Amino acid sequence: MRRIGFALGLIFSVALLLTSQAQQLRRIGFLLVGLTPESSEAQHFRNGLRDAGYAEGRNVVIEWRSAQGDFDRVPDLIADFLRTKVDVIVVDSTVAAQMAMRSTSTVPIVMALVLDPVRSGLVKSLASPGGNVTGVSMMSTELTSKRLQLAREAIPRLTRLAVLWNPDHPVHAKVYGDLTEMAPALSMQLTSAGVRTPDQFDAAFLEIGRAQPQALYVLDDPVFWAHRAVLLKLASKAHVPTMFELSRWAKEGGLMSYGADTQDLFYRAASYVDRILQGAKPANLPVEQPRKFELVINMKTAKAFGLTIPPTLLLWADEIIQ
Repeated sequence: MRRIGFALGLIFSVALLLTSQAQQLRRIGFLLVGLTPESSEAQHFRNGLRDAGYAEGRNVVIEWRSAQGDFDRVPDLIADFLRTKVDVIVVDSTVAAQMAMRSTSTVPIVMALVLDPVRSGLVKSLASPGGNVTGVSMMSTELTSKRLQLAREAIPRLTRLAVLWNPDHPVHAKVYGDLTEMAPALSMQLTSAGVRTPDQFDAAFLEIGRAQPQALYVLDDPVFWAHRAVLLKLASKAHVPTMFELSRWAKEGGLMSYGADTQDLFYRAASYVDRILQGAKPANLPVEQPRKFELVINMKTAKAFGLTIPPTLLLWADEIIQ
C-alpha cells in the first residue's frame, strides 16, 4: 500500500507540474507586414524576451505571421491571432496597429515600429495611452526637417525634391503636408508620386522622371520595403539619389538614411510584452520614444551618382558603407 501511495503521489506531482507549465506557457502573436521572422529586428525582439527571462517553447510561444507587404492580408492574420487566443499582439507597422485596435479592445497590442502613434490615433498621448495599445514610437515625423537639412548638405544645390509616399498609409498625408510647409524655407520645390501597390511603381517613377528631381525622399512603408529591390532599381534607372527614414534602406543601396535604430526598438518592445504578461495594463504603460538614432551614408551609391559627400557629414555619420 505504501508503494501504491508513493506511486500515486508521484503521478499527482508530475500532473501538477505539467499543468503548472502549461499554465505558464504564454502566447505572443507577432504580425510582421514588411519584415520577416528571419530579420535582424525580429531576432532582437527574441533577444529582448530572452533577457527578460523567457525561453521559446518553455514559458512562451511566438506565433509569427507575415503579410509580405500586403495590407489586404492583415485583417485575416489578426483574426487568426484572436481565434488562437494569444495573450498579446505585437505589430511592426502603423496600419497593422490600427487594424488590430479595430479588431479587439481587450487583447493588449504592443507597437514595435510605428511612425507616430498620437497622430495616427493609436494612443491618446505618449504619457497616457488610455487603451489597449502601447509600445515604442519611431518618432519619424518629428525628424522630417532634419532629413531635409541632411539631404541639402549631401546635395548642396538641391532645389527640386520628389517625394514617394503611400496614400493608403494613415500618416503619410500628414508627413507630406509637413514637407510642403518646410520646403520653401530651404528653397526646395516639391513634386510627389503616390504608390499603393507594387504594380504602380513604374508609373510613379515615370511621373518622378518628368519632374527631373535632384533627389527622392521616400516615406517609410512596409509595402515599399517588401518590394525594395524594384524601388531601388527604378530610382537608379531614373538617376535620382534617395533619402530614407531607416538605416536598412541605405544598407540595401539607398544614398542615405536618418532615423531611429529599429533593432533597439524591437528589443525594447519585448519589455512591454514582459510587463503585460506580468499583469500590467497597456493603458498605464507610457509610450517610449527612440534612444538611438542613426545616420547611414552609402558611399558606393554616392559614387555611382557622381556625388561628393562633404567631410563634415561623413564625420557625423554613424555608419559609412563603402
